[in-house]
Amino acid sequence: MPNPTRLTAADFDPEVLRLFDQYVHGAIDRRGFLAGAARFAVGAAGAAGLLAALSPQFATAQQVKPDDARLVASHVEFASPNGYGKARGYLVRPKPAQGALPLVLVVHENRGLNPHVEDIARRIALEGYLAFAPDALFPLGGYPGDEDAARALFGRLDQDKTRADFLAAADWLLHAEGGNGRLGAVGFCYGGGMVNFLATRVPKLLAAAPFYGPAPASEDVAKIKAELLVVLAGNDERVNAGWPAYETALKAAGVHYALYQPAGTQHGFNNDTTPRYDEAAAKEAWKRTLALFDRVLRKAATG
Repeated sequence: MPNPTRLTAADFDPEVLRLFDQYVHGAIDRRGFLAGAARFAVGAAGAAGLLAALSPQFATAQQVKPDDARLVASHVEFASPNGYGKARGYLVRPKPAQGALPLVLVVHENRGLNPHVEDIARRIALEGYLAFAPDALFPLGGYPGDEDAARALFGRLDQDKTRADFLAAADWLLHAEGGNGRLGAVGFCYGGGMVNFLATRVPKLLAAAPFYGPAPASEDVAKIKAELLVVLAGNDERVNAGWPAYETALKAAGVHYALYQPAGTQHGFNNDTTPRYDEAAAKEAWKRTLALFDRVLRKAATG
């Protein structure tokens, strides 16, 4: 067993990290992870300890408290007639706001709007943005407070309706009071894939930073109007397999994009609640994301 203090990906056998990635993304269940990880631990209790060590620790990683006096945060419901009918998101703005704010849609991983993603939204708001983080699980009662339960709920979503909910969220944010009408988006894993999808469907999306997310359909790439910062992990066979075709399509369509793929990193390296977090790579990815948003979104609305 690795030392439970200040764990990093280097403390785990690569096969354990691979099993955890399969578990997080539904390829195997908890029992499958424990059975596979037992080879790298002493008995079932040791395998369970590996799972616990890799699982999110929200409280210790929180950077901005929910009641931070510099922010105004609320949960907002909005209509989604082509999706589940009604959806909800977490809206955060700096206090006081200096003029109309640029807009950033924040898209969670495949567990819904958990405390980590709410913290991401607050971090973005503190940079001077109107940040909006929808919860795909709202139609099923919202994030349940437990990652395993959240994954199970996520599997019950009708993804056609969920995509429509995110399209409705983007439209709602574009017209939100206090915004400047210039929209960016950032998402992680499932959320990265959703940001890639939104880029093919929302012409007014001007800047997008999909973090280690599945690529959109190649035939849709030519519809992208946004400038992209594509963030991939160095060691992420599942997601990275789709990058060559995506890059070819981006080049063919003349889409303005940049790739950041730090060597040696794991899928989820930006998530500072787990040992897969890579501090140096995450800080650089965040710096580049904010630079993109700052350059593209901090202008007066046009049209």
